Amino acid sequence: MLPKNRPPAHPGEVLWEEFLKPLEISQSHFAQHLGGTWTQPKVSEIINKKRRITEIIALDFADAFGTSPEFWLNLQANYDLWFARQYHETVPLLDEFKTNPINRPKKASSRAHLSGGRLSKRHSH
Repeated sequence: MLPKNRPPAHPGEVLWEEFLKPLEISQSHFAQHLGGTWTQPKVSEIINKKRRITEIIALDFADAFGTSPEFWLNLQANYDLWFARQYHETVPLLDEFKTNPINRPKKASSRAHLSGGRLSKRHSH
């Protein structure tokens, strides 16, 4: 559940406050441990809320800390959703759902069609 009066913790805050700081791991050491394209400035951007957690970043963090990638992605999603709700204008409920929420169309059109057990790339626009 999202807090109502304050934003949830940014994943960068969690990275710093719950992982790196208590374990006395520097940003540089963490970046070196992750390897590849990781640099201290990239880690710093996450900690300072200037870079989002992507799926790839979540996988790297999950590997390094023994957590799940979903942990990191959920932190980011909750943070983003809280801010989106601050500016969202509510859309009215469809009339068809006001009287009976189960009153859904029997056949919804889909953008993808099954073909021979595989998803084809045909789209109806």
